[in-house]
Amino acid sequence: MSKIIKYIIIDLLRNKIVIGYTIFLLILSASIFNLGADSSKGILSLLNIVLIFVPLVSIIFSTIYLYNSSEFIELMLTQPLKRKTILLSEFAGVSSALLLGVFIGVGIPVIVFDGSNAGWWLIIAALFLTIIFVALAFWASVATRDKSKGIGISILLWFYFALIYDGLVLFILFSFSDYPLEKPMLAMCALNPIDLARIAILLKLDVSALMGYTGAVFQQFFGSSEGVLFVVCALIIWAVLPCWRAFTLFNKKDM
Repeated sequence: MSKIIKYIIIDLLRNKIVIGYTIFLLILSASIFNLGADSSKGILSLLNIVLIFVPLVSIIFSTIYLYNSSEFIELMLTQPLKRKTILLSEFAGVSSALLLGVFIGVGIPVIVFDGSNAGWWLIIAALFLTIIFVALAFWASVATRDKSKGIGISILLWFYFALIYDGLVLFILFSFSDYPLEKPMLAMCALNPIDLARIAILLKLDVSALMGYTGAVFQQFFGSSEGVLFVVCALIIWAVLPCWRAFTLFNKKDM
């Protein structure tokens, strides 16, 4: 298994898209911090990139890569290897390469120019979102053999979590504004990993006015140690569930 992971990582580290992705994040992050003296504003600017661009690249690249690796996966299936070992190796290899790119492109500039709690939370959020959207990409890819359909599902998943979800939340808030929605809204926040990451980072920056109504309602809860634990556990669940579903479908799939 380790040999397969090593092969995939080496192959991806030479991939022009991964290299370009890393360099782009590094140049953009360093430029943002060099434009102003206030590092907290740099964190806010990077926040939008982490919440939108990182999940998009992670899910699209992973989906395409898995489909392009279908012949390699079929070859591995002819070897005395378990199916879950093959898919886990693919997932570990793709995730490791993209995580390294995010850490170099976002993590190193944040550590060098900021190093605050908010900065570390930004790095953690970027790494979590990378793993989560790679997992969603594997789920979408294993669910259908049609490459165009799989890519379409991945784009729709990103579009839903990044853009549509907040609109649905606002619609529910305005439609049921006469009712106590604190507990239901807490559950709804847990249903979107991007929303969870946004709330966690903005709370560390103490800019609740930018959080929107969704985050402001639970500022007191998410600012506590229980709230931090809740966010971390929810993000871990978001990373595990799509992987588990992908492995289940892959074990039953007729190759």
